[in-house]
Amino acid sequence: MQDNVNARLNMVNNQLLTNKLTDDRITQALLAVPRENFVPKALRGVAYLDEDIDLGDGRYLMEPMAFARMLQAAEIAPDDVVLDVACAGGYSTTVLAQLAATVVGLETTEEAVAGAEVQLADQNVDNAAVVVGELTEGCGEQGPYDVIFVNGAVEELPETFAGQLAEDGRIVVVERQGQTSRAVLYLNRDGLLSRRELFDVMIPVLPGFQMAEEFHF
Repeated sequence: MQDNVNARLNMVNNQLLTNKLTDDRITQALLAVPRENFVPKALRGVAYLDEDIDLGDGRYLMEPMAFARMLQAAEIAPDDVVLDVACAGGYSTTVLAQLAATVVGLETTEEAVAGAEVQLADQNVDNAAVVVGELTEGCGEQGPYDVIFVNGAVEELPETFAGQLAEDGRIVVVERQGQTSRAVLYLNRDGLLSRRELFDVMIPVLPGFQMAEEFHF
């Protein structure tokens, strides 16, 4: 049987600390959350590999390096409120809950929400909840958010996200443009979003986040 505690430690030491992860709070959060519990049983043996894991229904558990560096770019403070978009089984929500005051996970079906809530309860997370809704609509009633974290790539960032950000709020997302895919940080200042590219990363586009096709006569 795989020693998952050592697997988590190896993930941090070999994949993350060697790839510009410097935030000790993130390191401790990743060590605290059993990643293997959030993937299908048949895939638990590969839970700590440096690659995305297909969870089905268009959801992926993001590779550890990309996930950690996106968390670091978000600069999550202990009093922040975070929206976790496409949280799937709740791994990202559980990690975010170690860093922020409140986390709202967002998924599209009651079944997905129920599964994620079970995982949060199993991990004794009491500062996060998962709600059902359309991913592209965000969750305005629980906002505004200091951070919106998107678990997957988008071809087009919904305008609704900007409207749910607090002043100095951040959006961290992977943007796909043709064959290019990059993690991007948006910052809200006085209602205007600035954009900064972070690093190259490849992850599939989330269902519903494809760019609308132009109509031609």
